[in-house]
Amino acid sequence: MESPNLEFEYGDTDSLTTELSEIYSYTEEPEFALNRDYFEEDFRSHVRGRRWIELGQEQQKSYVMRLLDALEVTDRDKRLKVARAILYLAQGVFDECDTDADVIHWSRHNVFLLYDMGIFTALLELLSMEMDNNQACSSAVRKPAISLADSTELRVLLSIMYLMVETIRLQTEDDRPEWRTAREAFKTELGSPLYNGEPFALLLFTMVTKFCSMNAPHFPIKKVLLLLWKTILFTMGGFEELQEMKVRGRERLSLPPLPEDSIKVVRSMRAASPPASAMELIEQQQQAKRGRRSRRPLVKQDSLDTYNERDPFKNDDARDEEEDGEEADSGIEGEVDPLDSDVIIQPPPPPPPLRPPTERASLPKGLPWAPKVSPLSCVVIVIAVPVNVLSLLLDTETLVGLPRPIHESVKTLKQVRREISLIIPPLSSPPPPPPLNTSIPLSPPGSSIALLKLLLAAAPTSKAKTDSINILADVLPEEMPITVLQSMKLGIDVNRHKEIIVKAISALLLLLLKHLKLNHIYQFEIVSQHLVFANCIPLILKFFNQNILSYISAKNSICVLDFPHCVVHEMPELTAESLEAGDRNQFCWRNLFSCINLLRILNKLTKWKHSRTMMLVVFKSAPILKRALKVKQAMMQLYVLKLLKIQTKYLGRQWRKSNMKTMSAIYQKVRHRLNDDWAYGNDIDARPWDFQAEECALRESIEKFNSRRYDKNQNGEFAPVDNCLQSVLGQRVELPEDFHYSYEMWLEREVFSQPIQWEGLLQQAR
Repeated sequence: MESPNLEFEYGDTDSLTTELSEIYSYTEEPEFALNRDYFEEDFRSHVRGRRWIELGQEQQKSYVMRLLDALEVTDRDKRLKVARAILYLAQGVFDECDTDADVIHWSRHNVFLLYDMGIFTALLELLSMEMDNNQACSSAVRKPAISLADSTELRVLLSIMYLMVETIRLQTEDDRPEWRTAREAFKTELGSPLYNGEPFALLLFTMVTKFCSMNAPHFPIKKVLLLLWKTILFTMGGFEELQEMKVRGRERLSLPPLPEDSIKVVRSMRAASPPASAMELIEQQQQAKRGRRSRRPLVKQDSLDTYNERDPFKNDDARDEEEDGEEADSGIEGEVDPLDSDVIIQPPPPPPPLRPPTERASLPKGLPWAPKVSPLSCVVIVIAVPVNVLSLLLDTETLVGLPRPIHESVKTLKQVRREISLIIPPLSSPPPPPPLNTSIPLSPPGSSIALLKLLLAAAPTSKAKTDSINILADVLPEEMPITVLQSMKLGIDVNRHKEIIVKAISALLLLLLKHLKLNHIYQFEIVSQHLVFANCIPLILKFFNQNILSYISAKNSICVLDFPHCVVHEMPELTAESLEAGDRNQFCWRNLFSCINLLRILNKLTKWKHSRTMMLVVFKSAPILKRALKVKQAMMQLYVLKLLKIQTKYLGRQWRKSNMKTMSAIYQKVRHRLNDDWAYGNDIDARPWDFQAEECALRESIEKFNSRRYDKNQNGEFAPVDNCLQSVLGQRVELPEDFHYSYEMWLEREVFSQPIQWEGLLQQAR
């Protein structure tokens, strides 16, 4: 069955209510009432006869200050009760609200109030204490089964911090001026090394690494990952901020503006029809063999075509010839038909009525992307020009007659040449390091491996192993279900839990890679290499080696249990039928979002890397990626086609011949580059590959750059020499105490009596 078009709009996050609800698992539902009870018990003892929403601003601040003081008590149980009361405030005092919108309104009001009173800093100190709680860690390691009860304090603290980060991060039109000021202050605070000399995100990376090393298996890893992702998104910016930073960076370097905004171009593209499956073709051919004239065409003529290639203004004869040529193709999408000789070709359908000229004029003209050019293509073009090659190679200023993309590439070549020329001569000082965005939390290499381990454990294609990481510690209840309904509810909760983890990790990795690449290319390359060495490429391919349509249309959610709906409305009776029906959405937003993110990560890891592209070929990624084309969503299809394009030259002529519809879709959707003969397979990159040699060469370039720019301990014969006489004579030299007694003897022995060969010294200096 052909999948319908998916009305999906890609962005940084889903809606606010969805993002807030995903921090809780359905197993935590009874704790909402627990938070309310602890708050009301404490609130009524200090404010009698009034509700929270009836208090004035100063009275609310006074009560929050009292809660802040109570957080510092030594009694662990009392401190947890106070933290639950604060969590109830951050959740929007839902017992005093009538609608979901009221809960969101009061949650926003209370979160800004909590931040203004310094609650986040106090929570951070408690989080550090819980991280260093060796007793809880050792107890969790010895336990055979870990449940929600083992991470109660951590879950409460992380939930409050997540609500604060996510609520303050989102900017609305009706924000008060003081809220906008608080947002900028909170953003600066999170990105600065104010917490034990490191940013807040680095603390969360430490929690991830500690969890994956089995030293703290009770950590609620889903909440940690969501908080880490939203912290990075808040402090560094999302995709729109990235585009603005890219534009400002090009202006600062006097580069021409970007030809288009990638996100806007992708949003304007239309999804293509998926390729016909083998079963569908065989069924049609059997029907044709029995002489049944079905109205259904043999193949999908618009398969993987963005725009209809047929011109309705052509005459009927030309239309018949065009359709006959398409029907005589040797197969669709690689499915070679053994019964081709017996197929009865369907007669062409009657031509549709001519459309008015205005309708034809509204069709998009041209290809969606402006073409680009690589430095290698510049050299090939220059050498191929039938003029004096030597003079052209030496002339890097005259660009008359060359295409416009080459002009920018020549500027890039000059920058590369300048970078190579910066290799330090022995008698010179190192150049100052380039200005970098120091707010980017450069996580250690172990964090990349830890994130991939979690992604592997949460992937639907992964099989349970005894030595794998237990990512269900913050979703399993203390008492396992005993009825069928409870088991179904827990099963949905577990699947939802895994989907949210995949969503957070994929968005986090993509965001980090894009910011690092914009900040400095070598930062991006070193993190990418860590991911490649940790088997990120086969892991993503393994993720897509499933029924991707089923994964995207999965209904692992129970709408009546989502926050804030579950705390405002009365809970209906849950039945097995209602759980099986799920929601009415056409697709699962988070799963489609995760798939696009993983495809974009795979593109970033393999782009312009010959050895990594060959890994895609070796791992037989082409059939896996082709199955992903069945999802009718333009952005996802674009990144699948990009991955197919870079390996088409290595898949052989027969594959290209039997996949002409895919080749046509690549031509229509993916950006073109000068001299890019991806469709023919005779590129000079089609050569034997050595993975180790290419990766080692990249690592060597990175180490040389780091040594040249940042190494403060440059010893040996190539250490920079200070040639200024005044600065040398002005340096303080530590001498022994009795040196002035024997100074004249030392001068006679070491200076006057030693012959100096001035000519040899000068020749050596030359």
